[in-house]
Amino acid sequence: MKSYTAADAARLLRVKIHVIRYWEREIPLIQPKKDYRGKRLYSDRGLQLLLRLKYLLYERHFTVEGAREELYRELSDNRQDLRARLAALRSQLLELYFTIREKSA
Repeated sequence: MKSYTAADAARLLRVKIHVIRYWEREIPLIQPKKDYRGKRLYSDRGLQLLLRLKYLLYERHFTVEGAREELYRELSDNRQDLRARLAALRSQLLELYFTIREKSA
């Protein structure tokens, strides 16, 4: 898994590091890991969240509070979609299992 330092993230997002630190305090979804020296390391998911947050704040003109709510809403919608897809896949696998079991008996 690729990790990005705070400097890398700031350079990619074209914002100052203190802006990213502020976003971390205001939006608990953004939780970078820290290396043995205490430097922040962002995962791909963390960087995607930061990019989405920047878009909501700078392009869509959300407030920080509004952007936080939107991120939570988007993530909960994605989880529900994922759960539905997993349930459908499980039922297909069970069907396949019982079909194979019947044919081999």
